[in-house]
Amino acid sequence: MKRKPRVRKKGVVEKIIKPPLPSMPEKAQIEVEDADHLYREIRIENTLQDENGKKVKLKEGASVDVVIEADANSTERKNEDG
Repeated sequence: MKRKPRVRKKGVVEKIIKPPLPSMPEKAQIEVEDADHLYREIRIENTLQDENGKKVKLKEGASVDVVIEADANSTERKNEDG
């Protein structure tokens, strides 16, 4: 099976956002390096899985990798000059 085209960017968990209601999930705000100034923060539900399948969560200040991945048919070749 071919690997999907992807890019990996470094990021840092800026803050953990507690939910306004107990029924809502906690969020992690991540600053993505090399992103445009106005678009460098993303928020995701703060739930991950470790290598054993157990739920874990990110800590404030944690270094993370943000991976963008697409199907090959959703991409096109980029000219070398831009």
